Amino acid sequence: MDQMEVEHEIGKLMVELSKSQDYEIGDGTTGVVVLAGALLEQAESLLDRGIHPLRIAEGYEMASKVATKELARISEKFEFDAENIEPLIQTCMTTLSSKIVNRCKREMAEICVKAVMAVADLERKDVNLDLIKVEGKVGGKLEDTMLVNGIVLDKDISHPQMAKEIKDAKIAILTCPFEPPKPKTKHKIEIDTAEKYEELRQQEEKYFNDMVKQCKDCGATLVICQWGFDDEANSMLMQQKLPAIRWVGGVELELLAIATGGRIVPRFTELTPEKLGSAGMVKEVSFGTTKERMVIIEDCAASKAVTVFVRGGNKMMVDETKRSLHDAICVARNLVRSNNIVYGGGSAEVACAIAVEEEADKIPSVEQYAMRAFADALDAVPNALAENSGLPPIESVATIKAQQLKDKNPFLGVDCKEIGTNDMKSQGVFETLIGKQQQILLATQVVKLILKIDDVILAGEGQ
Repeated sequence: MDQMEVEHEIGKLMVELSKSQDYEIGDGTTGVVVLAGALLEQAESLLDRGIHPLRIAEGYEMASKVATKELARISEKFEFDAENIEPLIQTCMTTLSSKIVNRCKREMAEICVKAVMAVADLERKDVNLDLIKVEGKVGGKLEDTMLVNGIVLDKDISHPQMAKEIKDAKIAILTCPFEPPKPKTKHKIEIDTAEKYEELRQQEEKYFNDMVKQCKDCGATLVICQWGFDDEANSMLMQQKLPAIRWVGGVELELLAIATGGRIVPRFTELTPEKLGSAGMVKEVSFGTTKERMVIIEDCAASKAVTVFVRGGNKMMVDETKRSLHDAICVARNLVRSNNIVYGGGSAEVACAIAVEEEADKIPSVEQYAMRAFADALDAVPNALAENSGLPPIESVATIKAQQLKDKNPFLGVDCKEIGTNDMKSQGVFETLIGKQQQILLATQVVKLILKIDDVILAGEGQ
């Protein structure tokens, strides 16, 4: 989304709309754009009939309130707990059905739910998504995607002869340069004999050995450094049997510090045993025939940081899988926050459309036209679902609507998989209530904003 270049001003608003939905909920970005597009289309025909834009905006606002109220009415409680996560897995599978990873959606849904439950606070009904990292590496197949109970660093241990596996690691996290001090360019050092040079070298070596000794004395068995160090320093570290990882970015350092319970140390003089982080296992893993290596830090002491490690045959596959998993993780997060659900397949939209139409009949003013238009726009979502599934859209939606009115069953939607039943409850297709309400509210707000704009001034014109 960030890479899209959109020229049209309204198009830019649509992109922002999708981003807002993604930021708030994490899922339902397509639905919100489809709905906003349909609302604008309906508004155009109302404007042609001579209805004032503000009247349309007010009508839409009234309709959105009716729709969100109806959603709350038809929603159901969704029961799960830390022992019984199967319902959550089913929900994530619904989300992943429409994504590129649908051939192994079960495995992926399990990974996402386990990741969320690992960092969730069920008492407070909160999930800190910063503790879930989604990393990807090209190579292997999609099924190789795994959940690591810790942090994965896209780095390797700095020297090939250092230990590749460290149990019960005590980690020093440094943001100061880990090498002998270099003479500054403005300083002038005159070395006219070999003895003086040797003296300088010994001095540097002693300085660095003191550094390493300081790390070892306070009990560190692994050093993670924000900056690099030269080959000389690297070989000295190897001789002193102190494994190190260099060039680790600031965000990763912070995550490491939170997870391992360590402190980021800016100066060597401040290094104390209390500031060391600890982890049950640190190991370097390599992948297949390629020489690519990564460091996995597991069983961290303080926090429950987890990493979803995605594999795939090419970069596009890995990136798309990361996006899909992000959606599923957000859905599981939303259910932990609020466990109310509505059923999918366009059933919720059809039920809202019926409720809005009924309400429109009670209103004597001109806003009733806008409300009916809102109800028609809600049908765009089941229409799109039917069309994408190869079913006749208008016929399918008309049949569902008639069925819902007849049976008073708000769970009837588009049978996309052609299972033979329109009842989404029995199909187990559902989504979160807060996600669906947010879709309707955001789409309404953006369309109201556009209706209130009389003219669009294009940049660069008339200069």
